[in-house]
Amino acid sequence: MADADWDDARGRMLLDPTAVNLNTGSGGPLPRVAFDRLTDLRARLARAPMDFLLREVPPLLWAARERLAGFLGGDPRRLVLTTNATAAVNLVASSLELPAPGEILLTDHEYPPMRWCWERAARRLGLGVRTVRLPRRPSGPGALLDAVVAAMGPRTRLLSFSHVLAGTGTVLPARELCEEARRRGITTVVDGAHAPGLLGLDLAAVPCDFYAGSGHKWLLGPTGTGFLHLGEGQADRLEPAQVSWAYRLPPGSPPDERDRFGSTPRLRRFECEGTRDLCPWLVLPESIGFQEELGPERIRARRRELAGRVRRLLADGPGLEPVTPASPELSAGMVAFRPPGPVPADELARRLWEDFRIETGVAERPDGALLRVSVNFHTTEAELDRLAEALGELTAGRAAAPAVSSASSAGPR
Repeated sequence: MADADWDDARGRMLLDPTAVNLNTGSGGPLPRVAFDRLTDLRARLARAPMDFLLREVPPLLWAARERLAGFLGGDPRRLVLTTNATAAVNLVASSLELPAPGEILLTDHEYPPMRWCWERAARRLGLGVRTVRLPRRPSGPGALLDAVVAAMGPRTRLLSFSHVLAGTGTVLPARELCEEARRRGITTVVDGAHAPGLLGLDLAAVPCDFYAGSGHKWLLGPTGTGFLHLGEGQADRLEPAQVSWAYRLPPGSPPDERDRFGSTPRLRRFECEGTRDLCPWLVLPESIGFQEELGPERIRARRRELAGRVRRLLADGPGLEPVTPASPELSAGMVAFRPPGPVPADELARRLWEDFRIETGVAERPDGALLRVSVNFHTTEAELDRLAEALGELTAGRAAAPAVSSASSAGPR
């Protein structure tokens, strides 16, 4: 697409004109068509709540489920809609039964709340938690695969890993990892918070037991959209987080056939939480349609182009060290950098925002802060130039300020 076409696509997004948004990895802005649809649906919910929930929602919900499943290469009858990837992983961890003694295996780059989630599950199940250290500069997917496979053992009951590492944006070989785990009888839970819309995700090609994803990032869906895709025959291993009207399967009803609620009886057990606003789920077709109109492969190519530009700008100008591998197999639209000097994460994020109105992801790792830049099709070259200039000032000390703490500010899930 020509630059003018990307300018037009940017004009169809809801963006703050006074700010630079380089943090789709935490939360993506909405296309106007999705926002308008969400506003319309919520107006209908407000005017006639029960008519909307009982009569209008079911066909819209099934249509959204099919649209999302089709875009991700999944099965709508195994697609549980959730509020985000965190809720999806917690649903699995809070109810899954695994034999003890044994261990849960994680990488050393997992999102901290997800690590805590599995530590809690391990305490409930009488299991241990073991961490595998990933190569810091992997030569390719094989190096990452070899590291995790070498850590699998006879005590390993479950492997949970991020398809795209939240801190660095590195893409893990999900299909191969799940294949190796399956050969060893290990349950797999893939944290795909960043994958939908960022990668050319094909759920049918990832032989995991459970795949969790978020819709409010690269998919450009509203806040409150996520999913859990269930492996064949895995639904019965879980219990819903809440007991509501759908808890008991209707006698005689096919558990995996579409029902009058826009779900299936088996899926609805996990989705029904009493009366709630389902409008964000219903807007996913608009978000997906918007990206399909632009062309998903064109969007990914644009991200690769912008990612290459930000690598050069930040390495050549303020002298930041890229941490994310440059290989297309290992990277997508997020590039992480190590700032020079001992810069606490929350201080760097605060100064970028307060002094320059630049929104990025910044996280504190055990070995220092990481600045994560998310580029998307609506990012402009001028915005990346502005980031480089701001970091040049900050790292040169011309805008330095005392540190206040070192908490993570990588953003919500």
